Amino acid sequence: ASEGKDGSSAAENTPPRVPQGKLGERSSVFYSAGQFFFEYLVVVSLKKMPDGHYEPKITYQFPKRENLLKGQKEEEERLLQAIPLFCFPDGNNWAPITEFTSETFSFVLTNVDGSRKIGYCRRLLPSGRGVRLPEVFCIISCLGCFGLFSKILDEVEKRRQISMAVIYPFMQGLRESPFPAPGKTVTIKSFIPESGTELIELTRPVDAHLEHVEFQALLQRLSPHLILHIFASAVLERRLIFLAEELSVLSQCIHAVAALLYPFTWAHTYIPVVPECLLDTVCCPTPFMVGIQMRHLERVLEQPMEEALIVDLCEGKIIRAVGDEEEILPGKLQNEMLISLNRHNNNNNVHSSEQVNALVSEAFVQFFVRLVGHYSSHIKWGRSGSGSFQERAFCKAIASKSCRRFVKKFVKTNMFSLFIEEAEKSRIPQEGNG
Repeated sequence: ASEGKDGSSAAENTPPRVPQGKLGERSSVFYSAGQFFFEYLVVVSLKKMPDGHYEPKITYQFPKRENLLKGQKEEEERLLQAIPLFCFPDGNNWAPITEFTSETFSFVLTNVDGSRKIGYCRRLLPSGRGVRLPEVFCIISCLGCFGLFSKILDEVEKRRQISMAVIYPFMQGLRESPFPAPGKTVTIKSFIPESGTELIELTRPVDAHLEHVEFQALLQRLSPHLILHIFASAVLERRLIFLAEELSVLSQCIHAVAALLYPFTWAHTYIPVVPECLLDTVCCPTPFMVGIQMRHLERVLEQPMEEALIVDLCEGKIIRAVGDEEEILPGKLQNEMLISLNRHNNNNNVHSSEQVNALVSEAFVQFFVRLVGHYSSHIKWGRSGSGSFQERAFCKAIASKSCRRFVKKFVKTNMFSLFIEEAEKSRIPQEGNG
């Protein structure tokens, strides 16, 4: 992961990197059950500054942390400084309003040691009369499960409309519950004045690697053809910029693009919503995947940047491309993927979002299985138990010329190297001779 100037890299987010098992499997380090659901719930409000501008500040934090060691204190302060920026990435040009549709989005922060935290945000207008300012409820957690946290934020929002005091016991109950294993449910009792005790059931999807993802968000905005162009650029670790006005659209679509790479992991700068003060991220010479609000389009296009793919999610079109996106993926496999993506598009209303997730993910996993699924038979195991990957033999084993041409580029990517590094460490006995 790339580090920021002061050793923290809040600005340069990378998605969670997970040790890999066999292709299509993932060990549960990042998703382990039984951990705390969350570290903090913070409320970020807009405070008026002497110059008339509004600045986001944390106005409430649960739980309050006492007795931290010096190193922890510094990391804590860095985390708490970064949060407001990502809760109101759209700058400080707010004014009080009377109506606002609440929205849900998320961001990722990388710590000095490379570990990651996710901020799940719900931006809403507190109940009341007359003009007021929106506030953001942000849950900081090490656990990646967007659907589950959206549901928790629904509960927080419901309680916020009654009073802040009702949120506290609910979050306390959540903090004392273990995070459920995939497919399992945890029930939280919560008392609400006027309506008595409620039982809230929180269930994790069975398929842990899709629980942070909504592929429908992508299919609703982009044609299968464009999705494949974006996938091709991501697979070769290029620079990708996504534009939309709504934070929820940006964060959903970018999480979905990163998830198309499964079982590989995007290992570079990754900022689903770039705060206004970090817009020069697009000048980075290294790969990145970032989301930018449409209102900053002019500023982005004026920046001196290297070749990048710029995707407009509002209009469903590509604004700027390198030009070779059509030729990156092997033709035959590209057509097969187009057919299966079109199939989901045609009967879109028939499938639930879980079904769409499973079908789309399957199409992309199959792509990798067919091209690089033979990797494990090209790891040479030494007596000491450590493996070394035989790259030349691995590439040679591919019969199709166009597939071999693609794989020769793909093996040079960071995501493939990280995947192979893990595979060389973990000798999984092969079926049949283990």
